[in-house]
Amino acid sequence: MLGRRWALPLLLRLLALGCGVLLMCELAIYYMVLLRCGWPRLRGPAEPGQERPSAPALRTLFLADTHLLGALRGHWLDKLRREWQMERAFQTALWLFEPDAVFVLGDLFDEGKWSSPKDFKEDVRRFQMMFRHSASTELFVVVGNHDIGFHNEMDQYKLQRFDETFNSSSAKVVSRKGVNFVLVNSIALQGDGCSICEKVENDLHQLSLALNCSRQLDPNHSGGNCKDMDIFPESAPILLQHYPLYRVSDAECTGEDSASPEEKKLLFRERYDTLSVGASNKLLWWFQPRLVLSGHTHSACTVLHGSQRPEISIPSFSWRNRNNPSFLLVESPTSVHGFESI
Repeated sequence: MLGRRWALPLLLRLLALGCGVLLMCELAIYYMVLLRCGWPRLRGPAEPGQERPSAPALRTLFLADTHLLGALRGHWLDKLRREWQMERAFQTALWLFEPDAVFVLGDLFDEGKWSSPKDFKEDVRRFQMMFRHSASTELFVVVGNHDIGFHNEMDQYKLQRFDETFNSSSAKVVSRKGVNFVLVNSIALQGDGCSICEKVENDLHQLSLALNCSRQLDPNHSGGNCKDMDIFPESAPILLQHYPLYRVSDAECTGEDSASPEEKKLLFRERYDTLSVGASNKLLWWFQPRLVLSGHTHSACTVLHGSQRPEISIPSFSWRNRNNPSFLLVESPTSVHGFESI
């Protein structure tokens, strides 16, 4: 009888301890980690002739390579575990930082290039549940190679399915609070004359002309070349794409989110690991961006193109791809920016 009296309180204590550990590891830990971070201080020079703006900055959260598993690959328990981790990390970040907009830079899915219509619909449902957000936060996505396939696997059906689902486009400008974001289908920038590639390149070129015209416009402007162009805010754009611009490797990348020493020794392949030299130069020439953000490599890297065009590759947000997934917070008024990787 005495043994039973002691057994019940002990069992309750063990149960309470187990619940406490569970709450700590599965809920509280995300707040403990993310509370150490915050929005960055703005830095970077204003554009020529402009002063630092006093208007509230646009606050954006960027992540990449979520790689939600589909019906073909991965154990159900592994899928459940990784998706729970991503959901809790994302929902905690939304609650703490309250971004104006979220951008996902491709490879939302791991099996989009193979998914049947039924499986794709189910993957989309899970993605939208995990990355749900309030009406005060907008979410935009960029297409990646795992969403529609590499260039040789991409077709009009898979591209249209993705674009219609996420109200996306292979060449699109999103302008918020005077900041221009150019969303690019980098899978189509192969330069081989394929029908999708030609249309994407033409659409991007037209957008670049409109953006450049907008940066030159004033109330008295009457240039014939800009007469029928769309008008955007007068600020240099931020390019958003899945593939990074061309770089030889990640050898010069530093920081805890960068690639491992072994991976840094590997040379990148054009049109597979990065865009080609030609496509990279074309985008830089057309848009003259103040910042380029990309994904695909699953590791962080900051590089400078032409001594004045910075690019940040964002690490994968999935625990399946790395043990320290992260995202990027960016504050962007029209002419300066600040960022912090988390």
